[in-house]
Amino acid sequence: MGNAQAPDSTGFANEGEIRVEGAREHNLKDISITIPRNQLVVITGVSGSGKSSLAFDTLYAEGQRRYLETFSAYARQFLGGLERPKVDQITGLSPVISIEQKTISKNPRSTVGTITEVHDFLRLIFARASDAFSMQTGEAMIRFTDEEILNRILQDYQGQRILLLAPLVKGRKGHYRELFESVMKQGYVRARVDGVLVELEPGMRLDRYKVHDIEVVIDRIEVRLDDEERLLRSIKTALNLGKGNMGVQVHDDSAVRHFSRNLMCPSTGDAYPDPEPNLFSFNSPYGACPQCNGLGEIAEVELSLIIPDKNKSIQKGGIAPLGEIKGNRTIQVIQALLDASGDTLKTPIKELSPEVIGEILYGSKEHIWVPGRAGTSGSHINWEGVIATIESAAERSKSIPLRRWARRFMQKKTCSSCGGTRLKPISLQFKLGGKNIAELGQMDLATLSQWFQSLDSGLTNKQRIILQEPLKEVNARLGFLVDVGLDYLALDRSARTLSGGEAQRIRLATQIGSRLTEVLYILDEPSIGLHQQDNKRLIKSLQALRDAGNSVIVIEHDEEMMLQADHLIDIGPGAGIHGGYVVAQGPPSSHLGRDSSTANYLNKTKSIAIPKRRKTSRSPKLKLIGARGHNLQNLDLIIPLGTFTCISGISGSGKSSLINQTLYPALHNYYFEETKTPLPYKKLNGLQHLDKVIAINQSPIGRTPRSNPATYTGIFNEIRALFTKLPEAAIRGYKPGRFSFNVAGGRCEDCKGAGIKTVEMNFLPDVHVECEACKGKRYNRETLEVRYRSKSISDVLGMTVNEAVEFFDSFPKLKRIAKTLQDVGLGYITLGQQSTTLSGGEAQRVKLATELARVSTGRTFYVLDEPTTGLHFQDIQMLINVLQRLVDQGNTVLVIEHNIDVLKVADYLIDLGPAGGQHGGRIVATGTPEEVAANLDSATGPFLRAILAT
Repeated sequence: MGNAQAPDSTGFANEGEIRVEGAREHNLKDISITIPRNQLVVITGVSGSGKSSLAFDTLYAEGQRRYLETFSAYARQFLGGLERPKVDQITGLSPVISIEQKTISKNPRSTVGTITEVHDFLRLIFARASDAFSMQTGEAMIRFTDEEILNRILQDYQGQRILLLAPLVKGRKGHYRELFESVMKQGYVRARVDGVLVELEPGMRLDRYKVHDIEVVIDRIEVRLDDEERLLRSIKTALNLGKGNMGVQVHDDSAVRHFSRNLMCPSTGDAYPDPEPNLFSFNSPYGACPQCNGLGEIAEVELSLIIPDKNKSIQKGGIAPLGEIKGNRTIQVIQALLDASGDTLKTPIKELSPEVIGEILYGSKEHIWVPGRAGTSGSHINWEGVIATIESAAERSKSIPLRRWARRFMQKKTCSSCGGTRLKPISLQFKLGGKNIAELGQMDLATLSQWFQSLDSGLTNKQRIILQEPLKEVNARLGFLVDVGLDYLALDRSARTLSGGEAQRIRLATQIGSRLTEVLYILDEPSIGLHQQDNKRLIKSLQALRDAGNSVIVIEHDEEMMLQADHLIDIGPGAGIHGGYVVAQGPPSSHLGRDSSTANYLNKTKSIAIPKRRKTSRSPKLKLIGARGHNLQNLDLIIPLGTFTCISGISGSGKSSLINQTLYPALHNYYFEETKTPLPYKKLNGLQHLDKVIAINQSPIGRTPRSNPATYTGIFNEIRALFTKLPEAAIRGYKPGRFSFNVAGGRCEDCKGAGIKTVEMNFLPDVHVECEACKGKRYNRETLEVRYRSKSISDVLGMTVNEAVEFFDSFPKLKRIAKTLQDVGLGYITLGQQSTTLSGGEAQRVKLATELARVSTGRTFYVLDEPTTGLHFQDIQMLINVLQRLVDQGNTVLVIEHNIDVLKVADYLIDLGPAGGQHGGRIVATGTPEEVAANLDSATGPFLRAILAT
């Protein structure tokens, strides 16, 4: 969630608008704009036009700066600071909260339940109103007051001689000599040890290696009404000594009846402590599974990684951790094991007996005699096995390289102790409405919401009173999450696995639930990852946020979102230096008559054309059989090769599970012999028709500011080679390294090739200033003296892609790489633009351009996940053209997509559904867009029918 910002001092409550004057951040052209308050405002425009510069880098940045200014100078030195955005004035600015597309948390302990705080309410609900059940018998646990125990004994044992017992030890090993001495000092002379009544004696001790039960005899008494006072006193003594537990045994009977102030199993006497919220927290030692420490999974050695190929011998690396034979001590031990069975190091693994393989992997029960080297005597070795060696290195080694080596042969697997629930067994014995907290966490949110709404009928009056407020909060939060299209998620879903769009919608639901008013919310493409069916609910949620008295600004390209907005701002007309102007603003209807890139698509003057004919599906097929990971219902996926195929389906239907987590890892492992862990499937056919698989995702192209499009695409290598061949460089003996800003020699050593220097201002914001030595050019004077057509290497890095295409017109390889960047709609970025400033969509298109620039084999399988993220209608047309070029070269392009303009131009569609979560995971329709549109079972069909009819 973003940070709330302080209100503007200009008295925004009396104004109905936010006024921005002279905004110049990034490519904004000194624009002034009035934005209505308490309305749903959509900012749109082509990629790179300046939308984020206005919304986030100007409005949000100024709000954040003002908020930090309210802190003392002392506090600000710990919080850091922000530079004032390049704007003359902003008035009418409310407190600002940004809801961006960022992963919520990489912490493996964070789940949907914890970040939405629903899990916190569930813990409270289970601690205060759940019913406990015995782990051994499944019976409902009971508890007694001291008076209830007295009445039961008087009623059931009247006239009988009984023993009152205080349990001290249950099912534990030890000799307990000190315990017996302590009990005797308190005056007790008898105990029931392992079911047998014994007299206590000085020095008494038990077998320390056996499990024991010890109960002290508190009193032997005949139950009579006139001796009630003594009986009650003895009951209290037994309960106090037994920590709330006690037993009753009839003198001549071996059976013991249990009573407890605590929750207790009536049959076994096992008692549970009163539950507290931390008992249901996997982030607390009181509730976390001790085996996996509350993570739900543990790293275990994977046999298939140790023996990847059974046709190999040990000598040829058949046991991967050992590598090929080098004659070390481990190999001598294995040689001794093989000698005993008549095998050799040259014997293929598959021909070794299971017993020998077992001893190699799991160790030998007996010491192994290993002959010494020449001139030395042999010795007996305690061999623990390859697996124990790997586990020891992973868990206990202080050597980082050794731990990394060990982890290569391990995989994360569901914890066998807790079954992935993350909790202790006792935590799961408390139930509400017949469900424990883990079972509720596994339900999708839609089902869970319905379950809670129907819970009231099964509650007692006491439970209703206790749960009134917590249930109200839970129902409200679940309702908000369902309304923003996240009904398919479950509370136990790890936060690390959420997409940026899902994380953003969780933040949105949280904000709706916070019930704040007079706030300015700024969102970045909240429709990402949403099916058209879910998009309507998202729009209603944004309108609800507006109706609560807030201003909502959304950067968006979705047509329906634009048309449903109260106010639409179009930034453009182009990208980069050609953008940064307010092309139009006003109600959506006022845009329809204009002549702009956005208006032309909204009023249907322009549209993405439907192909006149599609590639036939007579080509070979790739077949994934029996995919059953997550919610996939043992489905068979058939993809025609050499086509542009799209995977569609409503949110949570299983698209990512099928493609990103099953098909792609399986293909990657086959072609690159690297280990990724795909979700379960039976087999994969048709691999012979391809030669590689490439996933083009939206992860950054570099983690540091030194990475840029020029370095990633490889064009920088060609540029450096060109400069090396120039006469001036040849005379001076410059090599390509001279023109690198990452190594000493040609770069400016004052800023180490960064072009800027960071000045720490302590309690004021850090200031980034241009390097005085190189004036931001990154290189030293001698390097900059080498020029091509009057341009230095620094000047070339400062060129936009569009400029580079013209500049390198006579260099085919350089032009080809620059042209591919231009073709994917990135003509506005500079060659040397820091990779950290690129959006996810821009990074994905840089990767796509890099692939386009390579010489195609025509047998590549490309996988893209929502490549239209961040793209305007105009940019989507360019993207489609690029993808079609890849297909025209004979390659296969597989795209997970919701954008209806992309789906309508695909050669083949595979639609998943029929719903999300546990109700999805099936293929409901396949074929051309026209065939899917005609399928009444497809949730995508109605939207395709509508657009194909236009």
